[in-house]
Amino acid sequence: MTQDSREAVAYPDPSPRKARRREFLAFLVLAFGIWPIVAVGVVGGYGFLVWMWQIVFGPPGPPGG
Repeated sequence: MTQDSREAVAYPDPSPRKARRREFLAFLVLAFGIWPIVAVGVVGGYGFLVWMWQIVFGPPGPPGG
């Protein structure tokens, strides 16, 4: 049981102010760093998929005649 109490003392809870700051920084990284990159990748990947589909199966519309 002494081992458990030592672990609790070794890792105290961060202060609410530090936790709030870390959470805000994480939000900024996600909102202005990671999610824009993911969004551009998804839209670009979808565009590439449509482009390849049209190369293989032709453009949409009625058949030419």
